[in-house]
Amino acid sequence: MLKKISAGTIGILSFVTIYAQDSTKTAAPAAPAASPTTFTYSVDAYYRADFAGQVSNNKTSFTNSNNSFELGMASVRADHSFGKLAATIDLGFGRRAQEFSYNDVATVQVIKQAYLSYAVSSKVKITVGKWATHIGYELLDAYANRNYSMSYGFSYGPFFHTGARADITLGAKSALMVGIANPTDYTTTTSSVKMFIAQFSTGTKNDKLKAFLNYQGGTDKSQFDLVVNGVVSSKFGINYDGTVADIAGKTWSSNALYFNYDPTSKFGLALRGEYFDDTKNAVGVGTSVFAATLSANIHLDNLTIIPELRLDNAKDQIFMNSSNAATSGAGNILIAAVYKF
Repeated sequence: MLKKISAGTIGILSFVTIYAQDSTKTAAPAAPAASPTTFTYSVDAYYRADFAGQVSNNKTSFTNSNNSFELGMASVRADHSFGKLAATIDLGFGRRAQEFSYNDVATVQVIKQAYLSYAVSSKVKITVGKWATHIGYELLDAYANRNYSMSYGFSYGPFFHTGARADITLGAKSALMVGIANPTDYTTTTSSVKMFIAQFSTGTKNDKLKAFLNYQGGTDKSQFDLVVNGVVSSKFGINYDGTVADIAGKTWSSNALYFNYDPTSKFGLALRGEYFDDTKNAVGVGTSVFAATLSANIHLDNLTIIPELRLDNAKDQIFMNSSNAATSGAGNILIAAVYKF
């Protein structure tokens, strides 16, 4: 069963203009004061057509439809800071938000993230609440990804954590995060079992190479994940996301490469190649799959149009053809519109 549902951003600044008067003339307006609260809004929608006309051929998150115009998610996020304290509330409406918080009741599913932070010092920050996972390369919000459809690694890994964490700056480009959270993807739970989460990040001085070593672990579940981001040139980048997880003694893994090419500021291409292995049936797929996804990114101011072609090929016959017979291959085309403001 799919688990998931990785918020477009244009800040809205509030200005207060102050006019001072003396007995003879009006003074020039004072400099505008920026509000400590910033808002981020986004909305996305898509149309997907499976080559065999099958909804069941989709084995990943957020695009479980065929021959239908669908709303992905409408989001609004507010970030507020006051001294050493900061607060974030991030709300989402639509299928992505519902699949993201699949363990929550409907009234709570709209809360993608909600957390408070306190800066203990310039090097240590404590955060409590619910936040999107640190594991993996892809993100919930459509505007934050180059491909609209999601990888297998994203779809079967964690979506979010609810708990407490500490972010520690180690100096230069290195940092450490450690925390304790509820079982994966649970906002609330009666279980006494908790997950340990961690991330070590580092990079080169010029930021052309960054690496993130991620972890989560509990009584019957553990996952190691490595993300490497490389900038080859101003127009070309290569990213890698490799993960291996153990669920009650059964393992699954994903290795994905992302090639991003932007010949102009208005047009870009993104190719994702992923090898997903669930031959031990840890998450219900029950075989290995190679998936290739080619997406174009057409930027029209705040609007991004994403035409996409995706081909999945499995070791075993887990898909369906147009005659409703089992087959090892599947494909679809998709066009999405993502707007951030």
